[in-house]
Amino acid sequence: MQSLSTELARSALDAAPDAMIIIDDLGIVRFANRQVSALFGYTHEQLVGHSVELLLPERFRTRHVGHRQGYFSAVRLRPMGAGLSLFGRRLEGSEFPVEISLSPIEDSGQTLVAAAIRDVTDRKRVEAEVRLAREAAEKAREAADRANQAKSRFLATASHDLRQPLQTLALLNGTLQRLVSNEDVAEALAQQGQAIGAMSRLLNALLDISKLESGAIRPELTDFKVATLLEALRREFASIAANKGLELRLERSEVWVHSDPSLVEQIMKNLVANAIKYTGKGRVLVRSVQQTASIRIEVLDTGIGIPAEQLAYIYDEFYQIGVPTNASRDGYGLGLSIVQRLVKLLNLRLDVTSEVNRGSNFSLVLPPGQSQDQKVEAQRAVGTTTASRAGKSRILLVEDDAGVRDATRMLLKVEGYRVTAVSSLPEALRYVEEAGPPDLLVTDYHLAAGALGTDLITTLRKSVGADIKAVLVTGDTSAAIKQMRADLNLRIASKPINADELMGLIYALLAG
Repeated sequence: MQSLSTELARSALDAAPDAMIIIDDLGIVRFANRQVSALFGYTHEQLVGHSVELLLPERFRTRHVGHRQGYFSAVRLRPMGAGLSLFGRRLEGSEFPVEISLSPIEDSGQTLVAAAIRDVTDRKRVEAEVRLAREAAEKAREAADRANQAKSRFLATASHDLRQPLQTLALLNGTLQRLVSNEDVAEALAQQGQAIGAMSRLLNALLDISKLESGAIRPELTDFKVATLLEALRREFASIAANKGLELRLERSEVWVHSDPSLVEQIMKNLVANAIKYTGKGRVLVRSVQQTASIRIEVLDTGIGIPAEQLAYIYDEFYQIGVPTNASRDGYGLGLSIVQRLVKLLNLRLDVTSEVNRGSNFSLVLPPGQSQDQKVEAQRAVGTTTASRAGKSRILLVEDDAGVRDATRMLLKVEGYRVTAVSSLPEALRYVEEAGPPDLLVTDYHLAAGALGTDLITTLRKSVGADIKAVLVTGDTSAAIKQMRADLNLRIASKPINADELMGLIYALLAG
């Protein structure tokens, strides 16, 4: 029976998937299964009766003797060399990574150790490939981050420098329109103003797309009233629709939604502008529909509609329904491209249905917001003011670009204001020290020597101990700008702004 048990043990060890050796306290191999020979290349006779260090690379053999002796002084079941990289050495001299598990066994009062040895070459290769792939992905991500940072820096520069000439043209055009009385000249200036406006819209659209692609625009989610959004749409598009003979209906809504209010407003403005553009007669309706777990804001029109085969292309840049590539255009076909990017950024859904010659329905689906008790927002009335009142108001203009500064100064002077124009923060401080605080401050955001208009506003207010009313003119969309929108004595003007828009902000702020 004893010999049968020994044969069974040998057969069981030879059938094991791993290489198995048994050694004594002197490190002599007492048993080796077939897998040891297959893995290391030694015959059974070349292993049994020889030191186990034979299976190790030469550089590890001396140290292994000490480790082996230490293990036999406190034997227990454990992996060998936890946390270390272990290697075996074949008869022909090649090395390969291994994992070894140690198990003490007793034989006739003598302690032996069984070692299970596994070749982990394939696993190590896979781990190395995964590690290299991760490193490559990390490098690619870092390269993409650097590219996005570079693009963001370019956009910050472009938002300022590309808009400056347009800003100058828009303000000069507005000034000239206020000065001329000749009908032919007035008509030429009006057409020039339309061309400047078209250039401004195209530049804004291209920069918006670039900012969205670069990740420079970060959503700021909050709960807000749909009614506030509808009022903004009414202010912007009521007269445009009326001039085209269209009815613009905005159904009253008391619902709240959760998203970024400024970005949602940008989406809806593009959708309403498109609806008015492609509607020759009838109406454009904007309404909100409360659903079980969402709010649907719909823009419905009675326009030309979209053929089914063209629905897949309406979000492409510069694509316009029924307009050949080289034909005269009303717009540039960028609105829906911006809408699509904003919808994706906000993780919303935009549905569209359309029927040729009957109209279209664009539906923006948003998560519901939580209603809150709050004061009704005071509406910013853009009214008129008399020349005599303007003549009593002193405006301090801070602008480092000479062209924009002169154009703005001339416009304000034509409107009857007393204007002092300077180019820097030190000059603005000297003016306040000598003449006292102005009734209104108009400043660019990016000033010379890296100074910011936001810092200028803060510094001047501290110097006089009062909240000077201010208009900040900027092409920037940074978080610092967004945070300042809560300032009741501040208006933000996005470049390029035309003369009427700028004067409307100034009228409203001084009248408030």
